[in-house]
Amino acid sequence: MKHPEYAYLDLCKHVLENGVKKSDRTGTGTISAFGYQMRFDLSKGFPLLTTKRIPFRLIASELLWFIKGDTNIRYLLEHNNNIWNEWAFKNWVESDEYEGPDMENFGIRSQQDAEFNKVYEEEMDKFKERILLDDEFAQQYGELGPVYGKQWRAWETTQGETIDQLKDVIEQIKVNPNSRRLIVSSWSPEFVPSMALPPCHTMFQFYVLDGKLSCQLYQRSGDIFLGIPFNIASYALLTHLIAHECGLEVGEFVHTLGDAHIYVNHLEQVHTQLEREPKPFPTIKLNSDVKSVFDFEMEHIKIEGYDPHPTIKAPVAV
Repeated sequence: MKHPEYAYLDLCKHVLENGVKKSDRTGTGTISAFGYQMRFDLSKGFPLLTTKRIPFRLIASELLWFIKGDTNIRYLLEHNNNIWNEWAFKNWVESDEYEGPDMENFGIRSQQDAEFNKVYEEEMDKFKERILLDDEFAQQYGELGPVYGKQWRAWETTQGETIDQLKDVIEQIKVNPNSRRLIVSSWSPEFVPSMALPPCHTMFQFYVLDGKLSCQLYQRSGDIFLGIPFNIASYALLTHLIAHECGLEVGEFVHTLGDAHIYVNHLEQVHTQLEREPKPFPTIKLNSDVKSVFDFEMEHIKIEGYDPHPTIKAPVAV
């Protein structure tokens, strides 16, 4: 039987073989294909890729951040999670209050110029320390705008009220599992301009059959090498957490992509990964004493049997 990780590896091959060169917002350039779907049977193991090491701790802390409805990077930094730093830092260095070294060509020279990169890291360290220690600074510059957590937990209505989409969908799974409206949306056109990064994973839908909970994600844009492995594991974890609360087994995670792309400065890394043979997927263990999705903390979630190939590093396009 074909290893389930080939769902992802076949995506890489598909874009390499059929994708087209496209420019993009970051100025990096991509190889892009439009429209693709992967399926993972969550009963066959937790889909944390093994052809390179994926940092599950970062995935879990980011998901818990979303679930809490938080939109400030302070929580992430408190859990040594730096994956959203660049967007907040960009807002800081481009502000009128910033008086540090020039950050011209932000995000590009930092990948190519060793001297600039050293200055960048020094300024980033100062920025992170201020976020952790200075409440006022954190409130102003740690805030990413109405990103995922805000939309999931406090969607704003035209009446000035808020909707807790995540809480509502969990309740509907419990009382009306055959509903075709088990949907959470992150894409709010009104707020897209004020978000640090408009949602890439725009909406997800749950489906209950034979006592199993499945989830389908529609992702408008996917960075295949760096981002999509995180997204697969994150929504698989979300499905496990909600199934746990609702007394269901896990079914499938279905991942549907719009613009699926490989950045041109990730091509060598993708080829390296494709040369590796997948290893068995790990398993996930949730603390059975925690009943609600909203009560889970990092110590309640464990991955067992994870033995991946080594990390493959690549720059993030901001």
